[in-house]
Amino acid sequence: MGKGVLSFPLTSFHEDGSLDLDGYRAYVAGRLATAPGAVFPACGTGEFFSLDEEEYRQVVTATVEAAAGRVPVVAGTGYGWAQAARFARIAEEAGADALLVLPHYLTAAPQDGLAAQLEQLAARTRLPLIAYQRGQVAYGLDAFRRIAALPGVIGLKDGHSDLDRLQRLTLTAPDGFLFFNGASTAEMQARAYATVGVPAYSSAVHAFAPEIAGAFFTALREGEDTTVDKLLRDFYVPLVELRDRVPGYAVSLVKAAARLRGLPVGPVRAPLTDPSAADLAELTTLLTTGLDLVGAAL
Repeated sequence: MGKGVLSFPLTSFHEDGSLDLDGYRAYVAGRLATAPGAVFPACGTGEFFSLDEEEYRQVVTATVEAAAGRVPVVAGTGYGWAQAARFARIAEEAGADALLVLPHYLTAAPQDGLAAQLEQLAARTRLPLIAYQRGQVAYGLDAFRRIAALPGVIGLKDGHSDLDRLQRLTLTAPDGFLFFNGASTAEMQARAYATVGVPAYSSAVHAFAPEIAGAFFTALREGEDTTVDKLLRDFYVPLVELRDRVPGYAVSLVKAAARLRGLPVGPVRAPLTDPSAADLAELTTLLTTGLDLVGAAL
């Protein structure tokens, strides 16, 4: 998975909010054509939280069919362990290779409970699990040791960006355990994560501009600091500043940028909202700037 950008595709909807499966098939095929390290359907960027079980089945199945064994397909699952296990069974039947376990719903929980959540789910699926610590989920050393010792748990995606804590976890992990940078707009912190042994990262930008995401990944891997700094300064930093204006823009801005490029993704579903006209105009300018930096066209 560390050989390419990790792709988190958007889920396509019609204007009335219904699932656009044909649009999704065309869209995810385009993401796969850029040779990502893995594809993660129906996760946060893919609005997992808004999908019912049949829609989820269709999205994961379409992704598995499009991937055709070329890259791993890691489907999202979440909520409490009982509901997560239902989604896990669907993903298993659809042919997914693994699961990304999104933070549980609503409530804060003690460390024993966080570990027990993974234990319950691991006991109910044959698919390997990647835990995702973000929001109300943050593993201490004891809880992490418990989940890392489970045969079914193969990795951890981190969205907290607490590098001191993360370094302690990487030093505690068993050999071969996978770690991923899952911070919002992960490129912003990719260099910092790499210093603690976590070079692999997810890229929301790949969902709408794989040219930019790929150029950044290559420059970072090859130590081209001038290119990395320019992309950060002129594209990623302004994108983050725009993203932070409105809750939910981490997804709805990405979808709006994909629509600007003619991709068949449609609108977001409530409770998310599409960007305002003023923010959309700013996004258009920013997207053009980013594509110009890497020699691509809108």
